[in-house]
Parts: sequence; C-alpha cells; structure tokens
Amino acid sequence: MLEMHRRMVLTRHLEERLGEMHKAGRTRGPIHRCDGQEAVGVGATAAMAHDDFVTTTHRGHAVYLGRGLDPRRVVAEIFGRETGYCGGRGGHMLVGDAQTGMMGGNAIVGASIPAATGMALSMQLRGEARVALAVFGDGAAQTGICHESMNIAALWRLPVVFLLEHNAYGLTVHHSAQSSVPDLSVRAAGYGMPGETIDGNDVVAVYGAVAAALQRARRGEGPSLIEARTYRVEGFSTSDMGGYQPDAEIAEWRARDPILLARAALADRLGAAHVERCETEARAEIDAAFDAALADPMPAFAPHTPSAPHAGRAYGVR
Repeated sequence: MLEMHRRMVLTRHLEERLGEMHKAGRTRGPIHRCDGQEAVGVGATAAMAHDDFVTTTHRGHAVYLGRGLDPRRVVAEIFGRETGYCGGRGGHMLVGDAQTGMMGGNAIVGASIPAATGMALSMQLRGEARVALAVFGDGAAQTGICHESMNIAALWRLPVVFLLEHNAYGLTVHHSAQSSVPDLSVRAAGYGMPGETIDGNDVVAVYGAVAAALQRARRGEGPSLIEARTYRVEGFSTSDMGGYQPDAEIAEWRARDPILLARAALADRLGAAHVERCETEARAEIDAAFDAALADPMPAFAPHTPSAPHAGRAYGVR
C-alpha cells in the first residue's frame, strides 16, 4: 500500500510540474493530466503480473508510473528527448515499453480496447497464462469498437480485463448526456461477463478488484468489466478553458482525493512522519527526473535523400 501511495505521489507531482511547464510555454501541444485519478492506474498495474500487458489512454501517466516505468525516461519522452521510451518521437500520449508490458497510451479514443483484446487472443492461441488489461474512459465506452471488443472477448473467453476509468466527463460533456444508464458496469451482463462498479479513488479497492479479475482471466474464465468511479479535477487538457465543471462538484471530489485517502490510512498504520518522508522522496525523484531529462539531447534526424533511379519520376508513366 505504501508503494502504491508513493507511485500516486510520483504521478501527481509529474502532473503538477507539467502544468507549470505548460504555463511557462515549455511544452508542445496540450498535456492531458490525470490529477485525482491516480488510484485507478496505480492500483490496477500493481495487481498485474510482470509479464501481463496493459494498454491505456491519452491520460495514461498513472499507468506508466504505476507499471514501473522510469520517470526520467517518461519525462524525456514527453519533451522529445532521445532518451525517452520512444526516442522522443511519441510524446506524452504514446509512451510504450514492451519490456514492462506497457504497450502504449493511445491518442485515439477507444483504441486501447481492441488492442488489448487482440493481445489477449494472441496469448490464448499461444497457450500462455498471461492477461491483457485495457484501461479506457467513459467516453470510449460509447464507441462501437468497445462493443465489438467486449462481445468477441466474452464469446471466446479471452484473458482480458476491461477497466473503465469513469471520470464523469467525455471531453466537456457530462456522462449523463452520453449514456442511458448511470452505471456502465451493468452493460457487462449483455456480454455474459461479470461487471462491478468500484470506488476508483480507493487504491486498495482498485487493486483488489483488478487482482480478482486478472486471476479469473488467468484461470480461463474469460473477461470482466470493472467500472472505477473517479474524477479529473483539472481540465480535459492544458488547453481546456474550463467552466463546465461545477465548483461544488470539484470541491466534493477534491475532498476525496485518492492521495489524501491513502495518506490517512497509512498514517494510522505507519505514522504520519513515515508517510511524509515517502512523499518527500517521491517528489524529489520527479524533480530529479525533470532536471536530468531536460538536459538530455534531442533526437538526431538523418536527412532524406531520394534514391537516384526514381528521383523525380512518376510511377507508371514512361
């Protein structure tokens, strides 16, 4: 639990530093922060085996750091350095690392769902006792590819867990304007798989639910749908002008901040000083990651030279 808390603090401080860098004009393009949602990505990845696979969304920093990726290399990727996980060419939404089973974030809404489903099919055909975890949002839950993936996963009893990170808004649209049912986990019954709604701000609850679903999939019993109810307290991205989230709603969720909840629980067990020291060290690790990554070189791009036989020639024309 202390390690999960540490990784949530790592993620939160990463997001805060990215927000500061954006305001200073030092980032390129919008950054999709996950402040307030850290318990979902961290708790879920803590339950995975070392050789399982996970796919995530454009808001995947908690999954990256939860899975154990090096903060320095994550920051380097975000800022286009060659030491990043994708050589500085992927950016903050597309970080991937095959060695840790982190098969990438995705800038396309819903694209992580069929990717994980395909991975699960591959593992089933190979007879491997591994599981794929698909992390996606409530906006992606309304896409056709979500239905297709869940239907085929249940039909073929694929070893995949669908983790729906329900943060109440798809871009700027509240979930009540997107779905005919308030709890999306009820859809699982239509596919013939178990479904449950959990407190996505309770990292231990997330860990327990995902661990049970992973074990079920590993036994050959097929997929599960877990809806983790959480909330993003920052905008859709750093380019979001805001104004659509009621102040009272934000305040209510800030009072249930997953880091505050975990801190209180750990302080009762380990003492406040122990927890505070853990948090201080985590923030220092992120600060050091920024210092090191921003000093790393940019990628070197070789100039493109057309091959001589075809330079300037239209194919099929003599």
